[in-house]
Amino acid sequence: MEGTGAVNPDDQDPNGQSLRSNAAFRRLWISRMVSSLGDSLSLVALTLFVADSAGAAFAVAALLLVGDFAPSMLGPLAGAVADRFDRRRVLLISEVIQAVAVLSIALTLPALPVLLGLVAVRAVAFQVLQPASRAAVPMLVADQHLERANSALGFGANGTEAVGPLAAAVLLPVVGIRGVLLIDVATFLVSAAVLVGVRALPVESAGESRGGLFADTRAGLTYVAHAPWLRALALGFVTVVAANGIDDVALVFLAQDSLGAGPSAVALLYAAVGIGLLVGYLWFVRSPGSRSMVALFLFGCAVSSAGNLLTGVAWAVAAAFAIQLVRGVGLSAMDVGVNTLLQRVVPPALTGRVFGAVYGGVGVAAGCAYLLGAGLLELTDPRVTFLVAGALGLVATATMAPALIRRPPPGPAAQSDPGAR
Repeated sequence: MEGTGAVNPDDQDPNGQSLRSNAAFRRLWISRMVSSLGDSLSLVALTLFVADSAGAAFAVAALLLVGDFAPSMLGPLAGAVADRFDRRRVLLISEVIQAVAVLSIALTLPALPVLLGLVAVRAVAFQVLQPASRAAVPMLVADQHLERANSALGFGANGTEAVGPLAAAVLLPVVGIRGVLLIDVATFLVSAAVLVGVRALPVESAGESRGGLFADTRAGLTYVAHAPWLRALALGFVTVVAANGIDDVALVFLAQDSLGAGPSAVALLYAAVGIGLLVGYLWFVRSPGSRSMVALFLFGCAVSSAGNLLTGVAWAVAAAFAIQLVRGVGLSAMDVGVNTLLQRVVPPALTGRVFGAVYGGVGVAAGCAYLLGAGLLELTDPRVTFLVAGALGLVATATMAPALIRRPPPGPAAQSDPGAR
């Protein structure tokens, strides 16, 4: 299959070593890793600041809503920005805007309304950055290395997100909330400085008639809606994420109420998924990139969903830990599979909009999952909640599987095998 982006011929290495020597991709990887570390640091600092200054759970919930859930609804529009301008420039400007927003918070430590406004600015900039960074990968990496590239990006981002809270715990007593936020500002600036060394990544429209930004957004949504294979992938992925997200709400109650565990065991269970994610990403980075991405994606959906189902019948913390660890491996497979598929089958000029639409839906689905999980816990108990979550995910996987396997994927890179490597 031909790559969907502009790839330097020097990167076409049959021995599979070109990703390691690809300086442009390495810069993107470092940039995303450094920026993710700063994000996780500032999330801890801002949560503590809001909890101490506002003193209400509603204020913390508002912070999370403004910083995560609400901007996801702008995903399609953010993707249109990534497709309209040079993607390196979009990444640079997004990092600088985030730095300015967090610097303003650090210097003023404002009242809640102003704080939420600045957090919203940072969150929207990040929402634009995400589809641009995913769409940039096939422009920097040869097609046969996309799986490894996405695995490396996942490993770096999730690894730093796991380290971030621990680093915040060490730094907060030393430099305080303001100091941690200034460190976050520095990570954004370092990330932008690293990206300066990446070549320009202009988007070729391939004859697309360009209107305004909203017209571009509508064109991206229309493309997803009218492509049966892509529509099945997007709807199935969003549904599985919604089912999996119930786990985040219910796990603490399963550990404490059903398994009789203490706070340490709860933390251990939450850590299991993160460990599994890192193991999975590392496995895919080091293994030959020759597997079917459709099979990998469906495997990830099935394993992550079955993990929730089996967690619901776990008889001890050790068993739940092992199941959640395997579930984390499934989540990494799902992430690598869907990103690689979208990069391969979507026309380059639409990649940002498709990523924006799909991951915007994922963000909304995650927010709905929290509400669904809370409702199930109120009506039933933690074990039933996990059983329902797992069953929903498996049904969604089984429903979309025939559509992905039988139909060829859309786009200029399509070929007869829908699981093409």
